[in-house]
Amino acid sequence: MTATAPTRAPRGDRVRGSERGTAFAVHGLLIVFAIIAIAPILVVVINSFKTTMGIFGAPFALPGADTFTLQGYLDVFTGGDFVTNYRNSAVVTAVTIALTVALGTAAAWAIVEYKVRISPLITGFFIVGIMLPIRLGTVPLLKTMVSWNLIDTLPALILIYTAMQLPLAVALMMTYFRSVPTELKEAARMDGANEFRVLGIAIPLVRPGIAAVASITMLPVWNDLWFPLIFAPSKQNQTVTLGVQQFVGQFQSNYPALLAALTLGAIPLIVLFTVLSRQFIQGLSAGYGK
Repeated sequence: MTATAPTRAPRGDRVRGSERGTAFAVHGLLIVFAIIAIAPILVVVINSFKTTMGIFGAPFALPGADTFTLQGYLDVFTGGDFVTNYRNSAVVTAVTIALTVALGTAAAWAIVEYKVRISPLITGFFIVGIMLPIRLGTVPLLKTMVSWNLIDTLPALILIYTAMQLPLAVALMMTYFRSVPTELKEAARMDGANEFRVLGIAIPLVRPGIAAVASITMLPVWNDLWFPLIFAPSKQNQTVTLGVQQFVGQFQSNYPALLAALTLGAIPLIVLFTVLSRQFIQGLSAGYGK
């Protein structure tokens, strides 16, 4: 009898098996990280619909017939100016996004299209603006807003936030405008299109970058506490973050109201990333990868 040699799996099958194992491990880690990130948010939202006894008795359980209540949300809207806070944050965030997108797009287009001697210097200034935190200039900003008679106003926050987000917006949009085919722009110019028309033709090609700029602008503006506390502290100009911070002191023992305020403050960001998560990830990764 002749011994039969053991058969070995083809190399291609072994490689595919190794790739599947790696993909399985990576996806498993991503699922774990997602659970770690989402679990605290779910706990806050769930407990905002429960009584204080329900929160401390079973913090991880869903609201039941004996623990469910909307009193926390009622306390938020009756015990404070949360509607005003929401309106102020919405106005500041929306105007800041519009200004950042418009100015960032125009500046990036000018730097990419018009080669002048100071273009590298201007680009360097924007890069420095990304690296240096704007909070280092709080005192000069305060003096400037006082001299402009803008202290304790929403325009002060809008100007500061626009200046804070503009460097990153310009750097990101520059990478997208560099990817617009030169032939397309030259063809438009040869057909008699002016520069604004050429820019309008290029805008649809850089929409992922615009979506990414809008997303990364909203996050720090909506969540910021430092500048509203200094430049717009009055009740009529308070933002959501500052209003929630005051709720922490006002409702220290009213945990349902405190958790309800935190939930209401986070809703816009959750909605944003639920609706625009794909555009945000694609735009940001593509922009940094160019």
